[in-house]
Amino acid sequence: MGGRHITRREVFGVLGAAGAALAVGCGSETPTSPTTITGTSGTTTPTGGTSSAACVVSPQETVGPYPSLSDLIRSDIREGRSGTPVALTLTVVNVNSACSPVANAVIDIWQCDAEGHYSQYNQPGYNGTAQTFLRGIQATDSQGQVTFTTVYPGWYAGRATHIHVEVTVNGRSLKVTQIAFPETVNNEVYRSGVYAVRGQNPTSNTGDMVFADSVQSELASVSGNPTAGYTATFTVGISV
Repeated sequence: MGGRHITRREVFGVLGAAGAALAVGCGSETPTSPTTITGTSGTTTPTGGTSSAACVVSPQETVGPYPSLSDLIRSDIREGRSGTPVALTLTVVNVNSACSPVANAVIDIWQCDAEGHYSQYNQPGYNGTAQTFLRGIQATDSQGQVTFTTVYPGWYAGRATHIHVEVTVNGRSLKVTQIAFPETVNNEVYRSGVYAVRGQNPTSNTGDMVFADSVQSELASVSGNPTAGYTATFTVGISV
């Protein structure tokens, strides 16, 4: 489950040598915007529908704490970190082409672990400089998609639960955004397993400094439960 450790300069040569090809047409597989979920009896069920109004550029957000210092090209980013498993599928679409999928876009994600710690940095109370957990990079396929195997992110003081995302095309960063998670799912997860000792995140999506004005555009669609794990999907709209 390890990946090849390379510099950020090298990664664009490895994944972007062929450039970013734009797939033509979406047909019946036109990606939709992230939707909210409802949860009952420990199981989450996606709700929401397709709308042409959903074809918009995703909000631009701060890079935030602890961006990647180097890149691991890999799909499984866990490195043995404990937590509820999540299969996270990201889709990159071009809003200038009816939200057709963008192939060969480079997606970099990073997140904290169940205890709220990041790798690669020395943080208050935790030195993760020698670690690379919960970071990864992939290039999108012909459908504009990548899937990462990760764990449900924990939380730290002052922020709602989130995952960081950067999308690069032809060596140029076109979007830095963040993924929020439904409060009902957060509540379920943080009552269970390794998360229970820390309890609930005191910062909600609507009270978060990043998501307060844009959470509906940055909310993942999530299904599953804390026992079996979750699948999550999120669409990033860019302007190419």
